[in-house]
Amino acid sequence: MPALKKTAIVGRIEWLGRVEDRRAALEAAPQTRLMAHFSGPEGEAHGGSFRASCSRVLSQYPRGTEIRNTRQFSILSTEDLALIAAEMGLEAMDPALLGATVVVSGIADFSYLPPSSRLIAPSGASLVVDIQNRPCTLPAKPIEARHPGKGAAFKPAAKGRRGVTAWVEREGALCLGDSLTLHIPDQRAWRGGA
Repeated sequence: MPALKKTAIVGRIEWLGRVEDRRAALEAAPQTRLMAHFSGPEGEAHGGSFRASCSRVLSQYPRGTEIRNTRQFSILSTEDLALIAAEMGLEAMDPALLGATVVVSGIADFSYLPPSSRLIAPSGASLVVDIQNRPCTLPAKPIEARHPGKGAAFKPAAKGRRGVTAWVEREGALCLGDSLTLHIPDQRAWRGGA
């Protein structure tokens, strides 16, 4: 029996973006197509096979340690974005302000996908879910610039709704309107202690 099982759950790519220089700005430029390479999305500042460890993994490595880049993609759902916007008192949340790579619709409870799930596109491109993407304060600045008085509201509104990070297991193209078929690990939930 395979370790991963294909589900009947299929999402749809609603938005694609690319951050070309994250030192200049977090905001992503909308795209109609992205090439997913083993090093991440073509032209994406968050790409690369390796990255320096950050605050998210300080209990594992000293800051700045070279580690595998499992954060090549930031993937959110339209459903979670709508909940974030509503909690912030906004009509909508532009994923570009969050530095998003992909926004998908049609997959319930998206921010809680099991690690190692795959999202597979018609081109064969396969994105492996690493872990839930915890909200940080970086989007506050671009949100504040567009929606004065709302920047600080993002982090609490996005808790449990910030989507997932992912890395490329198989290369291929991702296009607006493409389907993404969900494959999940075929195992029971872990019952170990903390």
